[in-house]
Amino acid sequence: MKTRLEIEGLEVLVEGEGTHAVLMLNGWPDSPALWDDTVAALRDGYRCVRFSLPGYELGKPPRAMPVSSVNVLIRRIVDTVSPNDQVTLLLHDWGCFFGYEFTARHMDRVARVVGVDIGDTSAGAYRRSLSAKQKGMIAGYQIWLALAWKLGPVLPGLANRMTRYMARQIGCRNPPEQIAWQMNYPYAMLWLGEEGGLRGAARVDRLLGIKIPALFIYGRRKPFMFHSEDWVAQLQRAPGCEVLALDTGHWVMRQKPAEFNACVRAWLDISLATA
Repeated sequence: MKTRLEIEGLEVLVEGEGTHAVLMLNGWPDSPALWDDTVAALRDGYRCVRFSLPGYELGKPPRAMPVSSVNVLIRRIVDTVSPNDQVTLLLHDWGCFFGYEFTARHMDRVARVVGVDIGDTSAGAYRRSLSAKQKGMIAGYQIWLALAWKLGPVLPGLANRMTRYMARQIGCRNPPEQIAWQMNYPYAMLWLGEEGGLRGAARVDRLLGIKIPALFIYGRRKPFMFHSEDWVAQLQRAPGCEVLALDTGHWVMRQKPAEFNACVRAWLDISLATA
């Protein structure tokens, strides 16, 4: 069963059977199609809910949205698709950031979280785990994308070329026509303070595994990680939590789809059975 809803100008796709909703949120520079294989693995037992981040709908005008407004939007979607029950969040990349923020502010609506490749990046332990070279690499690609966002309104062709070039450099293989400068606004929020910036981000190391059960899956074949080993160890000790490292880069669900989807399905089945 597949249903399409429109909420706050966004298309929300609901697919699958079952009473429990799994809300899937992608990041840069992806679309809800990122989760196609995962939906196929879950839809016989779960209702899978997908939508693009605001501003990621390339057929519509660019729009950045403050964190508080994104939270309101996610809350409205959650309340629409699962008005009486909590949901599971399945998150990747910037979807992790916005999903973790939503969880911290609306814990009554979230039962559990599956985070993919982005962990405790707001914690001091993570920053201390990075070498100077790794910090430079992270700043380099993120500031590049933030600048492409600033150039977009006046030089969209150049901004798109900058964005697509960086996507190829860091391993994204989406077709170029599915990648555009307007998807870069989270980086402009982070580095340039656009839309109020990202100060006061939720401390994931004080949230997942402590207040909310979590599954964390990450790719170990990268020049730097988006989590600290201390936090992974903390999560591994927490009841009901699990950590899985796969031999992939950042796009774990595309590079090892069978292993990724089997792990997510098994963890969800066990979590729901013991809830």
